[in-house]
Amino acid sequence: MPAGTLYLIPASLGDSPPSDIWPAGVARRVAELSSFIVENAKSARAELKRMGLARPIQEIEIRELPRAPNQTDLDTLLDPLSAGKSAGLMSEAGAPAVADPGAALVRAAHARGIRVAPLVGPSSLLLALMASGLNGQNFTFHGYLPSREPERGRRIVELERESRRTGRTQLFIETPYRNTALFEALLAGCRAETLLCLASELTTEAEHVATRSIAEWRAGAKPALDKRPTVFLLLAG
Repeated sequence: MPAGTLYLIPASLGDSPPSDIWPAGVARRVAELSSFIVENAKSARAELKRMGLARPIQEIEIRELPRAPNQTDLDTLLDPLSAGKSAGLMSEAGAPAVADPGAALVRAAHARGIRVAPLVGPSSLLLALMASGLNGQNFTFHGYLPSREPERGRRIVELERESRRTGRTQLFIETPYRNTALFEALLAGCRAETLLCLASELTTEAEHVATRSIAEWRAGAKPALDKRPTVFLLLAG
């Protein structure tokens, strides 16, 4: 029997209705699935209900992917696919396997010869890059920066120096309740002419994207970043 397919399903970034972020073909494909691998079962069930699946939620198999899965975890999750059953992989928000523990499962699927099929949907990183006006030809995503000083300040200086040398846009994120602290560290550590884009709550009613120089951010009103999912993008002049 041929192996099933692992479908990578982007989830909404906020309260946007699925009809606003999914092409019709993706919705039809997801509706055909009866098995999902997710970060958190409770939030995944809520997301699937919002997607308007015709199948009762009680008939859907939902299995959780550990944050740091070992080989046994991966084998257990992929065994049904090797036996011919397809499944969908869902992140908590946005594109699975990007800034997300799903990458290990995808890599293990490739090793087993299981087909991996990415579906179209929102990615906060790409949406932020598109809207920033910064260099979209040469960029790097760094995940989370150090949360404490002086390590965070040193890392910011390193990223700015690399951006100046290469012309590369630097993307990073932070736990939303620490956004303001990261913003203040960027104002303190970067040169006045460096460009900083803040892309908050993308695809939602509260979406806000702004690109300004560090000097302009220092002189203006401070943005409301607390508890708002935000992508930070930096490009040195």
